[in-house]
Amino acid sequence: MHFTSEQRLDDHVLERKFTLGDIPGILWTPVFRTVPTPLILFGHPGGLDMMYSRLAARARHAVSAGYAAATLELPGSGMRPRSVVAEQARADLRRAVGAGEPVTDDIIDRLVLPLVEKAVPELQAALDSLLTLPGVVGPVGYSGGVTAIGVRLAAVEPRIAAALLFAGSFVPRVMFDEAKQVSIPLQVLLQWDDEGNDRNMALNLFDAFGSTQKTLHANMGGHTGVPHFEGDDGNRFFDRHLK
Repeated sequence: MHFTSEQRLDDHVLERKFTLGDIPGILWTPVFRTVPTPLILFGHPGGLDMMYSRLAARARHAVSAGYAAATLELPGSGMRPRSVVAEQARADLRRAVGAGEPVTDDIIDRLVLPLVEKAVPELQAALDSLLTLPGVVGPVGYSGGVTAIGVRLAAVEPRIAAALLFAGSFVPRVMFDEAKQVSIPLQVLLQWDDEGNDRNMALNLFDAFGSTQKTLHANMGGHTGVPHFEGDDGNRFFDRHLK
């Protein structure tokens, strides 16, 4: 891991951009640390530059509650090389949605499964480096999307102790068996009127999770209409399971 820049977002949050090999990432930590700081990995749909303002706002909120936060650029996003298979699947997805047709399992599998296979080992490698930094400790939380990445990470990475998943992206049906293997505490955030995603799929996925401690927060509104109070509740969720 190589840090490339740093800045203070305010008196309390230090933002440092880094590269992990050739993968860009961002780490946010408290400026003044008095105790070791648990880490939350942020998921997002890709494009760190495009997502920056939302990620930075989430980071400020997490740091104010006593956490460090970090994120990586997704494979095929930002300045990373594009996948021909993924780009074709994305075009097929747009075509199906635009025509009002069902999004087939084949499209979802071609778009999501290769992304999960590549992104999860990268996030695990990021944990290897982040958890060696002074003041950054486990246990680790995962917060955000892409949902399928969160499912795989929660199932295979023992350092992830709790996950707050944003139910707003397609999950291949073959991954529902992986969801049954997830046993950590979960909080799933669902926008009830999310115009681009399948509500029933999200409910079925929630049902499939093997966790005995799982909570579903369903709010009215579209994909970007998440109520502000969910940020505070997410911090309380991690307080219960990471501190």
